[in-house]
Amino acid sequence: MTLTDGSEILKAKAQQLREESLPRHVAMIMDGNGRWAKRRGLDRSLGHSEGVKSVRKATELSSQLGIGYLTLYTFSVENWNRPKEEVDALMHLVSIVIEQEVPDLIANNVRLNLIGDIDMMPREARERLLSGVRDTSHCTGLTLSLAMSYSARREIANAAREIARQAREGKLSPDDIDEQSITRFLYTKDIPDPDLLIRTGGEYRISNYLLWQIAYSELYFTDILWPDFGKEQYLDALLDYQSRERRFGKTSEQVK
Repeated sequence: MTLTDGSEILKAKAQQLREESLPRHVAMIMDGNGRWAKRRGLDRSLGHSEGVKSVRKATELSSQLGIGYLTLYTFSVENWNRPKEEVDALMHLVSIVIEQEVPDLIANNVRLNLIGDIDMMPREARERLLSGVRDTSHCTGLTLSLAMSYSARREIANAAREIARQAREGKLSPDDIDEQSITRFLYTKDIPDPDLLIRTGGEYRISNYLLWQIAYSELYFTDILWPDFGKEQYLDALLDYQSRERRFGKTSEQVK
């Protein structure tokens, strides 16, 4: 594949990619903002501000490469337990940044989407984010999903509750409940499962993120902290992904 901008290193790595083998959907756990700031003697909120630049780079590269879906773990339900000052700063940062980025998202045909328990968010932040969703709803390129106030276990529990309710009301037969019917009640019902999950920051866990959806995703972990994760590092992850054989329970011979 060819990039029209960037360094020679970026262009060379992009040329190694096989367009037909790119992931359709990439999910990311953006870990390490606070540690990035702490190592520099800065307030944790400045690490989140710096991390915004990496979000922009990941979005730009995904769009340039023709990747259809990018889902970012922006704020978990568990994150509400962090110090109030950090939570307030992060909510303000996310809402302001999205508002500022909407014109560029539209210009690049990027559609904004939200998954998670959005009602838990402060009213101002929620309204600004939902405004961004509405303003980009006509875009047909990359779908950028922000997992806000997200918990995979809560998502699955909510789906089970709704399925039980519909079964009680006679709208759904228990005998008809299968993997596809459960998927229809998830936040991601209109989004294909991730092909690749990337986690930065040196941690080797999933942290309650897209547990149902990543059943067959390729996992890529890196020690690089999120603010230092740029386009070159993203390309490295994509090249690693393309070096793998995805068998989905079959043998290598069957796949070939």
